[in-house]
Amino acid sequence: MSKNIDRTRARSALETVRESPVIAAIALLPVVVILGLAWWLTNWFVALVLLIVFGVVVVVRGRIIH
Repeated sequence: MSKNIDRTRARSALETVRESPVIAAIALLPVVVILGLAWWLTNWFVALVLLIVFGVVVVVRGRIIH
């Protein structure tokens, strides 16, 4: 049952991005700005580490919620 719900959510999200990519861009803008600032103020390695940390937080948070 839970796989159906996840597939439904994934399809809905994909349809939203296809219909209006501006919504996806606005949702991702804060992450892009933070990574850009980190890269500009320090170097690419710090931005890469931040990107990995953001990814781990998203994955772990998703597993905790579900």
